[in-house]
Amino acid sequence: MFIGRERELASLNRLYNSDRFEFVVLYGRQRVGKTALINHFIDGKPAIYFLGLESNAKQNLVNFSRSIIEYSSGYERDTPFLSFQAALEMGFRLSEKKRLILAIDEYPYVAKASRSLASTLQLLIDRYKDRSKMMLILCGSSMSYMADHVLAYKAPLYGRSTAQIRLLTFDFAEACRFFKNFSAEDKALAYGIAGGIPQYLLQINDRLSIRENIRNSFLNTASSLYEEPVNLLTQEVREPAICTAILTAIATGSSRMSEISGNVGEDTSVCSTCLKNLITLGIVRKELPYGENASEKTIYFIDDHMFRFWYRFVPENASLISRGAADLVYQRIEPHLSDYMGKVFEELCRQYLWTLLLSGKSPVNFTSLGRWWGNDPIKRQAEIDIMGEQDKNTALFGECKWTNEKVDLGVLETLTERSNLFTYPNKHFFLFSKTGFTKGCMEKARLLGNVTLVMYSEMLSFSVNTIP
Repeated sequence: MFIGRERELASLNRLYNSDRFEFVVLYGRQRVGKTALINHFIDGKPAIYFLGLESNAKQNLVNFSRSIIEYSSGYERDTPFLSFQAALEMGFRLSEKKRLILAIDEYPYVAKASRSLASTLQLLIDRYKDRSKMMLILCGSSMSYMADHVLAYKAPLYGRSTAQIRLLTFDFAEACRFFKNFSAEDKALAYGIAGGIPQYLLQINDRLSIRENIRNSFLNTASSLYEEPVNLLTQEVREPAICTAILTAIATGSSRMSEISGNVGEDTSVCSTCLKNLITLGIVRKELPYGENASEKTIYFIDDHMFRFWYRFVPENASLISRGAADLVYQRIEPHLSDYMGKVFEELCRQYLWTLLLSGKSPVNFTSLGRWWGNDPIKRQAEIDIMGEQDKNTALFGECKWTNEKVDLGVLETLTERSNLFTYPNKHFFLFSKTGFTKGCMEKARLLGNVTLVMYSEMLSFSVNTIP
């Protein structure tokens, strides 16, 4: 089952139809769907597909040779080329007269085993690009390797790619396409626990309840997701144990560097290095109050929902889970789900606002969105869930409530009061609610005239129906 990726497929097909040499660098974290995208794209097209193995150069050369020989002769032979240069040169020659896709998946595995591969590719690209009809795709999951050895200025292949595609996670509207049988609320909960990684979304069964899915996927030692975060970190970072401790600290309430460092028991320099790697992987994001750049206000949070859910609830219950007490663990988790979903709902609201803007229906043409926090005039801590500036005169302010109670007038009054900490002459307010709004809140919004009230069900319908 292939879902989504319409924009990426359109870009790949546009490059394919150019009928000249194209070199695409396709990268993204593990499980995000790179291989599925490549296989879907090359289906029905003349293509050589080669998946690199975490093995030695000889084994990869044998497999690469087999892929090329099978394409060129129509049947398998075990006689390998003598070198990667000879094998690649055959590929370039095959593409001199007709369009040919050469896709090397997990390129870092091959390049690490054969140190001269990048320079060989550089040589052959320079030699054949003006007369070749090849569409070369180099794909990799190692974000740091692709950045340092393919895209970086000092890398042999720098400046030779004609396109770069970083495959990102699905947003909520795209993720909903996996969950046709869930209720509206369960779709949000499923996204909140699985996030936007296709491989994780496929582990959620929309014919079961959210409770059953949590039990099966996170509270079951036989599940593929049970050890996924630790396994991924073991492959991607040098200090997986420290990264695990950092993620646990963030998931349980630490957000500033000093708090994280104290909780983990490591120097801030060590934590900073680990956090940088986690940010590169798209697992953690650092944030400043909207419109500010003072580094001392930097906070960190887990941006990947599956990791955030896992580190929030699994480590502290690991002993019970290992003893098969899934029902007891779920009883401990359930009272915290609504609070956990608060941050998820804020993200859904931001995604909704971007969809509104891109469809030409936003009252404020903002250029970015973020969260703001700081002190009010009497030094009380104040927060605004969403801010977005159009220019120095116009901005939007939003508040998001994932509760079973209707949003009342007090929430709107607090938001408008906090907006007075800023000097925009023109302001528009958004209130987002899971359940709805009280009569007093709706009347006040109507009187003000610059307030938009949005229920979650309306967000879901609009966002899903806007998908191309």
